[in-house]
Amino acid sequence: MRYGGVEGTLALRHATLDVADGEFVAVVGPSGCGKSTLMRLVTGLWPPTEGTVIVAGREVSGPLSIAGMAFQNPTLLPWRTIQANVMLPLEVVQPHRRQLRAQRAEYVAKTRDLLRLVGLAGFEAKFPWQLSGGMQQRASLCRALIHDPRLLMLDEPFGALDVFTREDLWDVMQAVWMAKKPTVILVTHDLKEAVYLADRVLIMSARPGRIIAERHIPYPRPRRLDQTYEAEFQAIVHELRDRISEARKGEVADAR
Repeated sequence: MRYGGVEGTLALRHATLDVADGEFVAVVGPSGCGKSTLMRLVTGLWPPTEGTVIVAGREVSGPLSIAGMAFQNPTLLPWRTIQANVMLPLEVVQPHRRQLRAQRAEYVAKTRDLLRLVGLAGFEAKFPWQLSGGMQQRASLCRALIHDPRLLMLDEPFGALDVFTREDLWDVMQAVWMAKKPTVILVTHDLKEAVYLADRVLIMSARPGRIIAERHIPYPRPRRLDQTYEAEFQAIVHELRDRISEARKGEVADAR
């Protein structure tokens, strides 16, 4: 992926990866390595300059209806209630858009079930400004899941939260994945988060980004937060940090 034409910035080169159906993968790497660009290519928001993206056996040629997305900022619409915000994709994505009027009661029940799953039961009629940042992010996660996406793309979804809220949401995300089993690609700078949530962690090089290593995570689910303080867990985090540090040194060497 190159921005700005043939003389522009080369963001990704040979950035090849495979993700299995139902797998939870985290992508980590130095700042500016192209992690978010990779997300936009996979979901069809941008076309690659060269190469192809294949999702569910088909080449991606535009925005994917089978994908749900959550970002660092919840981006909830302030004039809509939490329930109405969560239901927004149902007004856009087929076949739900076509079925919404006739099956509204079922969709409302599904929305309330999702909100209950993330600890927001009783907040359906509240507006975003009446909720904390962590609660808004829980609602944003529900909005990404309401249309049963086969692929869930998470771009730093917990990065703006304090450490305690972030860790609470790790457990929420784990519970959601275990209940729904979507394919998940998580972009994060938090290596502890990557190891806690993912089946596999992919490490990207400095720009132009490519996958330079991967690490399988050996822990069965459900995982516990106290495991993050164990020596084996910390060793995996340090291993990832060392690989990213090597990638950053490569960036400095290229700049020279």
